[in-house]
Amino acid sequence: MSYGPPHPVARLLLTPDDKEPSARAARLHELGLGEQPDPALDVFADRLAELTAAPYAMVNFIGEHHQFFAGLHVRDAVNLSRGGDRKPALVRRMGWDHGFCPHVVVRRKALVLEDVRDYPRFAGNPIVDEHGVRSYLGAPLTDSTGTVLGTVSVVDMEPRPWGKAGLETIKAAAADLVARLERRQADGLPLL
Repeated sequence: MSYGPPHPVARLLLTPDDKEPSARAARLHELGLGEQPDPALDVFADRLAELTAAPYAMVNFIGEHHQFFAGLHVRDAVNLSRGGDRKPALVRRMGWDHGFCPHVVVRRKALVLEDVRDYPRFAGNPIVDEHGVRSYLGAPLTDSTGTVLGTVSVVDMEPRPWGKAGLETIKAAAADLVARLERRQADGLPLL
């Protein structure tokens, strides 16, 4: 796996090299998913936040050049948006080099960061300085074709001992959501 930013960066930031953006974009389109907020995915994110007691939870689809939070639970939108704007819609799109979900997608496995400052690769990420993110828990949304569509994840502004229970919770949530997304596509069933 090679790491390297698609453009010059002023700090140590190792953004993963994604080798599957076109296949992922095609599969997301086939599933009818993309860059539209989805109320059912917002409810899913709300439930995930409740399960993990995290202030922020996301269902994140990774595009070719950025990330889109189709499902979003934001306890306090001021912390994640600039200028004190309280509109959560402003935080639904994030650059490829922001956050930890691109690492989960490229690695194809869950990532647990109890305190991101303990990991040099992740401590320099812009969301640490710009938004105060201190802990992360995320798992890939891998469908039946083997395509990683994105992630389900939670973050906190404080270090969190997610532990094995947190890891199992986030992986189960990812598997549950993928099954629901595929049932919705195949049978037209509601997501929740």
